[in-house]
Amino acid sequence: MSRIGKKAVAMPDGVTANIDNGTLSVKGPKGTLSMGMLDDIEYQVEEGAITVKPANATTRARAYWGMQRTLVANLIDGVTEGFTKVLEINGVGYRAQAQGKTLKLQLGYSHDVDIVVPEGIEVKTPDQTTVEVSGNDKQAVGQFAAEVRQWRKPEPYKGKGIKYRGEYVFRKEGKKK
Repeated sequence: MSRIGKKAVAMPDGVTANIDNGTLSVKGPKGTLSMGMLDDIEYQVEEGAITVKPANATTRARAYWGMQRTLVANLIDGVTEGFTKVLEINGVGYRAQAQGKTLKLQLGYSHDVDIVVPEGIEVKTPDQTTVEVSGNDKQAVGQFAAEVRQWRKPEPYKGKGIKYRGEYVFRKEGKKK
């Protein structure tokens, strides 16, 4: 049985939620987000909170209960605070530069890597070795950060590559003579 699903998701002041045609939409200071609702889950918008309950006693309803509650909480966090992922670039000559809606990466290839930033995502480069990806949709922010990291994952011998801030890169010892 879900423990997280039992808790109601609190809505701060300035946030409103609507249920319309199988879609839950949440509006706040940072924009509007929406999510498709499942038939096995019952959503209730109350005064200052959203509750999520299984609509029936099936295994599928109980399995999705906690996840759907977390997705609703992510919608509310996105329209109030937003989400940020910070990437760090390690390596000689590796650097990044945000140019409008394009992120230009120099990662040791014979060419520069230009990545188009999707709508709703904001990319900043405070310095040449740091990339900050932010937006109000948690899934979109994480997906774009993963696509940037995919170009040069951190390698275990020297630690060169693109890693998330706080990520531990397991280091290996090199060859011995």
